[in-house]
Amino acid sequence: MWVKKGVIYKPDGTLPHSLSHAQVPFAYKHEDFLRIYFSSRDKDGQSRPTFIDVDYDDPKKILYIHDKPILELGGPGEYDETGAMPSWFVNRPNGDIWLYYTGWNRTWNSYRLSMGLAVSTDGGISFKKMFVGPIMDRSIQNPLWAAQPSVMIDEDGTWRMWYISGHKCEYIHDYPEPYYRGQSATSKDGIHWDISDIPALDFDDFLHAVGRPSVFKEDGIYKMYYSYRHTRDYRTDRNQSYRLGYAESVDGTNWERKDNLVGIAKSENPEDFDYQMIDYANFYQHNGKKYLLYNGNGFGAAGFAYAVWED
Repeated sequence: MWVKKGVIYKPDGTLPHSLSHAQVPFAYKHEDFLRIYFSSRDKDGQSRPTFIDVDYDDPKKILYIHDKPILELGGPGEYDETGAMPSWFVNRPNGDIWLYYTGWNRTWNSYRLSMGLAVSTDGGISFKKMFVGPIMDRSIQNPLWAAQPSVMIDEDGTWRMWYISGHKCEYIHDYPEPYYRGQSATSKDGIHWDISDIPALDFDDFLHAVGRPSVFKEDGIYKMYYSYRHTRDYRTDRNQSYRLGYAESVDGTNWERKDNLVGIAKSENPEDFDYQMIDYANFYQHNGKKYLLYNGNGFGAAGFAYAVWED
């Protein structure tokens, strides 16, 4: 099971681009240190990606805090005009790093999400959009929006993606709440995607929304950590809020939920950072050990923590 080791980082409010939140952490491995990218918010509540560097053996030992965002927001009318949230980083053969991210557009009563692609040529210190428009947006398969992808290149060169797909929105307590499920897609180039008609994680009586999936392959099996919640009162009722789940797939398209094997849950101590919710996990391995980064209360407002797998 996962053994919790504590909070790694929470913004202290001194950096203009990072006044609050350290959301959707992603572990990017360097030779001598671990870089953790995440989404942080400015005074207007707009998200931008940034990072910290930590010690591999003790991730709570912070080596460096970046003092600016790695990607700026889009221009007027663009899909990422009011927010950019990192999701997945892919190394390319020429040394470039591709960043798949979520672009935010606020609407008069809600928000719209699209999927963007940016590239770094300086080792991940800064990124630039590869295209003015998104690589995936609302469509026949994604009625409301598409966001937060997990990306992998298979042994045969096929690109695979698992992401969250908005399907409907309902007013609850006079506020529009979206319903979004897990979806999958394949590609030949990582840019143009063919979306599967088979949901990766479908709706049920409780699963009304899926947080950013984290997919990896082990012993020929696709494995996924994800978060899921109800739509009603999930911000205030811990019984309705995000918890972590786990699923497996033989082919990457048809998934079997095995949430009983997730090995981690919300704290039962009201004082803890993950008492209200636990969400947005990212799985990584180092020196034969398995690690999980994850958010807690407030959708990342409480920072992010890590856990280590122990048999």
